[in-house]
Amino acid sequence: MKRAILASFANRLALPDLRLMPDEKLTPARLRIELLAGLTVALALVPEAVAFAFVAGVHPLVGLYAAFLVGLITAVFGGRPGMISGATGALAVVMVALVAEHGVEYLFATVVLMGLIQIFAGVMRWGKFIRLVPHPVMLGFVNGLAIVIFLAQLTQFRVPGTVVQGDHGTTGGVWLSGGPLLMMLGLVGVTMVIIWVMPKITRIVPAPLAGIGITAAIVIGFGLDVPRVGDLASIEGGLPMFHIPMVELSWETFQIILPYAVILAAIGLIESLLTLNLVGEMTGKRGGASQECIAQGASNVVTGFFGGMGGCAMIGQSMINVKSGGRTRVAGIAAALFLLLFIVVASPAIEQIPLAALVGVMFMVVIGTFAWNSLTILRRVPLSDAFVIVLVTIVTVYSDLAIAVVVGVIVSALAYAWNNASRIHAKTYVTPEGARVYQIQGPLFFGSAEGFNELFDVAGDPSMVIADFADSRVVDQSALQAIEAVAGKYENAGKKLQLRHLSRDCHGLLTKAGHLMIDSDDDPDYQIAADYSVKTGILGGH
Repeated sequence: MKRAILASFANRLALPDLRLMPDEKLTPARLRIELLAGLTVALALVPEAVAFAFVAGVHPLVGLYAAFLVGLITAVFGGRPGMISGATGALAVVMVALVAEHGVEYLFATVVLMGLIQIFAGVMRWGKFIRLVPHPVMLGFVNGLAIVIFLAQLTQFRVPGTVVQGDHGTTGGVWLSGGPLLMMLGLVGVTMVIIWVMPKITRIVPAPLAGIGITAAIVIGFGLDVPRVGDLASIEGGLPMFHIPMVELSWETFQIILPYAVILAAIGLIESLLTLNLVGEMTGKRGGASQECIAQGASNVVTGFFGGMGGCAMIGQSMINVKSGGRTRVAGIAAALFLLLFIVVASPAIEQIPLAALVGVMFMVVIGTFAWNSLTILRRVPLSDAFVIVLVTIVTVYSDLAIAVVVGVIVSALAYAWNNASRIHAKTYVTPEGARVYQIQGPLFFGSAEGFNELFDVAGDPSMVIADFADSRVVDQSALQAIEAVAGKYENAGKKLQLRHLSRDCHGLLTKAGHLMIDSDDDPDYQIAADYSVKTGILGGH
């Protein structure tokens, strides 16, 4: 099912070379595709970086420098060619409180510490734990992120430069209405149609780039009065300069920035690793999680020292890159360099691009990102999985990605534990010698410990009782305690409990805890003792 969903996702993006390996020989034709993909991504990065800088309460160049530096370093050293990184909204909403209370210099120091934490996570190879994220959580993640991307574009339908004071504070401006609104919607529609039709005509130019270029030509050629990139803010600037954060080197400063750095590092890594998995499934690549952690960390350390707000992987821009044909590191590097070129040289031209064209591109990203198949599989998957998909989607939209993923993993783990807890049961029979054998079925762990205790009839059993674990596993300390509790009941009743057919790891757990006394020869199948007496009192219970 997972591969079917991803295949459908790829078809919606209309990707002809979906499984092109990133290390394929870089021919002139491939280089052209990579450069054009990078240009398309760079154009889409501009309004996003500016908008997220506003969210964080910093100057637009702080967001643009982050997009350039984070994008460049991760493109060169990241774990998955094809991914695009930059300033993101998920991080910006956390930064706003820090900037408002302590200023932008503390933000730069926090970004440096955030990067060091991410490097440490990469060195410790903690990125591999992303494999513990269940597929329903991934579906909820992409659905929630698609909705977030869509909602973020709605701010472009406000009159630029206006602020409304209301009962609950200020809002981002007055909504467009009448003719301006219809003009904006029409241009968005034109861009989306071009992106949809262009692959059917030619693939020489990436469809998103064609959509931006044709729509911009219409607006500029006919002098249409519509919001443009320059209405958000001027993106003109120079090269980013090395800058040591102007904060006091003290324990008090460390206490201020550490909580923010930990949260930002966690959000950045979660979003980056989930995007890495998604891009990896689309391009047929695996691995690179730890490398991506280190690359993200290094990029944030550098960004903090060059006046940037930090960042992480961007699923929207990554999808634009993949849709435009970008498969190698060249596209990501080109996107970062084009963005720097926009800042230093080409800002007057870029500021003339209509926001409607970029909104149209992002709306197509939303359509391609949302897992539409999840709406139909909700009726076919287990109820717990359907609940997780919906829950993660909602939490992603109304809170943030990190919390959504953690919540989804916890709920999935609890559902799994509950399902396994209900599987514990036993088949019983009496041997010719008069001993009662309990053939335990299902895993024995904290969730099934109580059910395990209820399997045994201490009062009605004979003097010899055998617990056969050939079809079970002793998983954790709660299981050990459950075994000891049952053994204690039999001991108090003057009866003996023996354990049989423990797997090697189960035997190791019980032996390490001091629970077993070997009573017979090695079992021919498991090559460990087949019958055990259980010591009681090891855990202080008897």
